Amino acid sequence: MPIFVVLVAALLGLLSLLLHRRLAVAPGWSTSVRRAVGVVLALGWACALAGFALQTGVLDPRPVRWVAWAGFTWLALAWYLLLGTAVLALVTLVLRLTGRAGHRRRVLRVGTPLLVVAALGTTAYGLGEAASPTVTPVTVTRPGLPAELDGLRIALVTDLHVGPVRDAGFTRRVVEQVNAQRPDVVVLGGDLVDGKVSQVADALAPLADIEAPLGTFAVTGNHEFISQEADSWMDHWETLGIDVLRNENVTLTKGSTSFHVAGIHDVTGRGADAPDPARALDGIPADDLTLFVAHQPVSAQDVQRRGVDLQLSGHTHGGQLWPFRYAVLLQQPVVDGLDAVGDVPVLTSRGAGAWGPPVRVLAPPQVPVITLRAG
Repeated sequence: MPIFVVLVAALLGLLSLLLHRRLAVAPGWSTSVRRAVGVVLALGWACALAGFALQTGVLDPRPVRWVAWAGFTWLALAWYLLLGTAVLALVTLVLRLTGRAGHRRRVLRVGTPLLVVAALGTTAYGLGEAASPTVTPVTVTRPGLPAELDGLRIALVTDLHVGPVRDAGFTRRVVEQVNAQRPDVVVLGGDLVDGKVSQVADALAPLADIEAPLGTFAVTGNHEFISQEADSWMDHWETLGIDVLRNENVTLTKGSTSFHVAGIHDVTGRGADAPDPARALDGIPADDLTLFVAHQPVSAQDVQRRGVDLQLSGHTHGGQLWPFRYAVLLQQPVVDGLDAVGDVPVLTSRGAGAWGPPVRVLAPPQVPVITLRAG
């Protein structure tokens, strides 16, 4: 993992140099302004690097979460500064190609302060948007749904990403939101944490207070495997009263009617923790209601024609920082909301938390609460 941090340090250093060139040198600011911009960029580089070290468990984040917050917020700001400088570079290129290169300096001197203000405003907006996940009601109809399951309520909590930036207070607020909805079942769709069990397990403690009469169930996400402690995290979740679905299914009963919740490991799992949809769905009667939990929406492609009535997923964050939403579609069949992947209806949550920057732009955090209805 230290090698990863070194690589990140180099990439962030290149980004800082590029931004210094475009924000301070290209407009022709004075030496004092260039130095001031250099100092700000160096501080951002240091905080961002520390944030990655805290997130990966190289350092314990609990005493210095503010450093991770500052570093990752800086990354969001740097992203929008980079977008702004790219737009300015395109404008100056057009000026050069049209024989008006003499206006370049004036455009940069006016445009650079404006893009800095725009990047700061966008990041500030994103901090506010990411701070408070909201409950999103979703109604899913299923033809022939048994009467006793009509009105079944499932809360889907994914992508908390607590640890380096968010602590137990954030988890507690989400749990209170979930409990207020009085769901029958709660599903935890993976990527609950970033970091090691010994360092950030306390941030998940409020999950023990989830109230769901038919149970709380969880699957792994890719970040549990990134921590290199996926099995330890699953064992810890079970101490909180959570049933972990390790390529398996459980049969639940409401009234006299049974239904099934099946779950698989994330697609990044390997060995004994590799996803196994066939094993997870084994033994489920074809006519019974089946909820399939998989962290990534793309897993729906592996359960075609297997009788899955609804897949519950997360992972995408809805793109988190605009315009990454459009890049998500290069990897996943859906970004958020209810959609069909082949013959499998997939409900994809944008997630309650945020990875890296505690910032979301045009991708508000959510906790979907699904109500099943007979169609």
